[in-house]
Amino acid sequence: MPETTPTAAPQQQQAPFGASPATGPTPNKGFEAAAAQRLGIVIKQLEELVSLAGATSEVGQAALKMLNIGVKLVPAGAVSPASQKNNIEQMAQKNAQQNMQMQALKQQRMQGGAGGGQGGAAQQMPGQAAA
Repeated sequence: MPETTPTAAPQQQQAPFGASPATGPTPNKGFEAAAAQRLGIVIKQLEELVSLAGATSEVGQAALKMLNIGVKLVPAGAVSPASQKNNIEQMAQKNAQQNMQMQALKQQRMQGGAGGGQGGAAQQMPGQAAA
């Protein structure tokens, strides 16, 4: 019978000197604070939803489950009136930008993608009846 010699435990190889970063990735505390504020706003909206739908309805029950999870994550006082105002302004600005993009897309479709190789034929928008 051949003798077996015990093998050494595999050693972890380290990166050569200078090849690894000096520090690891760290979470951005500013983004975490902003996320906590937004979650606080969502919690306020869920509270309103429960009062509208009623706690006994299926929608109300689902909102209550979400509230129970969210309340554990948001510290008290995370949502100030100023942060609510800022969030509303940001949403309004994003909405206006998206509306402008949609209008530009509609305009391009109505023009038939002039110069886009469409042969000048207007494309039909989804949900519209052919003329």
